[in-house]
Amino acid sequence: MKEHEYLHNKSQPVEDVVSPSKRISVFRSQTFFLMVVIVILSVLFGTLNPRFLSQGNLLAVFQQIAVLGIATMSMTLLLISGGIDLSIGSMIGLSGVVICKMVMAGISPFWAILAGFLLPIGCGLINGVIVSKSKCVPLIVTLGMSYVYYGLALVISGGLFLSLRGHFTFLGRGRFLGIPVSVMVLFVVVLVVHFMLRNTKFGRRLVVMGGNEQVAFLSGINVDRLKIASYTLSGVLIGLASLVLISRLGNILANAGEGYELRALASAIIGGVTFEGGRGSVLGAFLGVVLLGIVQNGLNILNVSSYFQTFTVGLIIVVAVVVSNLEKLRRR
Repeated sequence: MKEHEYLHNKSQPVEDVVSPSKRISVFRSQTFFLMVVIVILSVLFGTLNPRFLSQGNLLAVFQQIAVLGIATMSMTLLLISGGIDLSIGSMIGLSGVVICKMVMAGISPFWAILAGFLLPIGCGLINGVIVSKSKCVPLIVTLGMSYVYYGLALVISGGLFLSLRGHFTFLGRGRFLGIPVSVMVLFVVVLVVHFMLRNTKFGRRLVVMGGNEQVAFLSGINVDRLKIASYTLSGVLIGLASLVLISRLGNILANAGEGYELRALASAIIGGVTFEGGRGSVLGAFLGVVLLGIVQNGLNILNVSSYFQTFTVGLIIVVAVVVSNLEKLRRR
């Protein structure tokens, strides 16, 4: 299939581009399933504790998932294009450490923040060049790079607790018209990524590459250049996520971003994005993040043990992966 056949109908959803021969009922889609689960859980938690459905608590849920949501958009972008990046957590930690170190050294917060934002972009560019030019498995390459970035963060920080000294609180803790700024940033990122994948030539080329790299190459797409661009763009989102995190925390350790890569991966998979590439939607990934946020917040309000919370989140991930695989089994 030629590139123009994929790019012709810009109104066609990402999922349909990959499977044009079969129109899946909305009511059988994983996105609809997630919406139902989220509504049921919200009603359940709200019944057990009316505080759960209060405006303040719901805003707190979205504020808590803001960093994870942005990181999930980064992971979704890569998964749909056939890639993956397990170093995003270390990038977040490295960016935060650099910002705090520069501020503590007396450098203007503006330049520190700019450096902290640009650093993950450079890391993404490096990851993209290595993955595209070496032809190695992205999972292994980025796993190795996660240790590189984490090691750099340890070297720079000396393993010490670093502080932002009260600077730059607006992005993480500020409010505009009563709504947390970090929540606004999250929604803007979700909308931009959604628009890019559905309505731009670049986004649709990412989908084509993720669906079948060989077809993308034969269609005239410069696969290597597109991979580098996707990892660099992922770095832009991670730079933004790190700014939100450091602004909210005000202090940071080298391992501040630890676990974000796996939670972002889990959220995307819960939302129906697959490892095979070319399938999934931004809305589904966003709902995956919301589901995790609601579960954790609801269990916190009910004073459930953190050990049981970990068990529950793991169980949700396994069930989501099995459910997302059912459609694949039906096609065989």
